[in-house]
Parts: sequence; C-alpha cells; structure tokens
Amino acid sequence: MSRIAAGEREALRQLYDATSAKLFGVCLRILSDREESEDVLQDVYVTIWRRADRFDGARASVMTWVSTIARNRAIDRLRARGPMAYAEQVDDLEIADGSVGAEALLEAADDSNRLQGCLSELDDRTEKVIRTAFFEGVTYEALARRMDAPLGTVKSWIRRGLAKLKGCLES
Repeated sequence: MSRIAAGEREALRQLYDATSAKLFGVCLRILSDREESEDVLQDVYVTIWRRADRFDGARASVMTWVSTIARNRAIDRLRARGPMAYAEQVDDLEIADGSVGAEALLEAADDSNRLQGCLSELDDRTEKVIRTAFFEGVTYEALARRMDAPLGTVKSWIRRGLAKLKGCLES
C-alpha cells in the first residue's frame, strides 16, 4: 500500500490483479447488478488510489481494508437507489390486506375454546403433561424428570391423552 500511496501505478495494477475478482463478488452480492457492480468496483480502485496513504497495517490486512471499501461503496450505491427503486407499479387501487380476516379469527377462537374444553375433560396429570409438552415445548425426557416418572410412562400418558383429545374434538 505504501507503493500505491507513493503513486506507483504498477503497484495498483498488482493489487487490482490480486483482488478484483473478490471485490467484484462483494459488490455483485450486494447490488445484484453486473453493470452497477463494475461501476462500483471502478470507484473502489479510485478510492484506494486516493486514500492508500490512510491504510494502517496494524489495524487490518490489505484484503480486509479493500473489502471494506468495496462493501461500503456498494451499500452506498444501494442506498442511493432509494426505497422506490424496488417498488412495483400498482395497477389496481384495491390492494389486498394480508392480515387474517375476522372470520378466520372467529374460527380460530372457536377452535381454541373447543380445545380448552376438551383439555379440561382430561385428568389433571394427563392435562398437565400435554400442556407442558405441547404449549411450553418441554421435551418428553425433561418432562419425565420433572414428573419423576419413567420416560415410557410419560409417553403413554401423552399418547392416551392425545387419543382422548382427538375423540373429543371430532365429536
């Protein structure tokens, strides 16, 4: 970098040959546009040429320094596009709302109420293991330790409880 800072064009050429493929890849990954990435890459080497005297080998390697310049220049170019660069033209003024409709919310609430009712019909132990396993995400092994019961027994409680829930929910 000191040779580039001294104005040696051959040093810049050597740096370009050694780093241009990687730096182009950095720009292309950020910008997703080949021509724009080529323009940014040119800006990167102009910046390196002008600021080589600012390179501090104690703070970063040459590759890290030039990669950071490339990344920052590409991000600057991306920001310069502005938020509307990606906006698609709206042909229809009626834009669908992606949120859940009232009918679906009512149906989900009804399902939840039915599930809670069926859970309350189970014995306390079975309700507790099913709620802990499925609503709290506790593994069967951890649940067996909590309940101080063999793993197979806990699995049997859950299996029988789920069968009863299925029957209740289907009726």
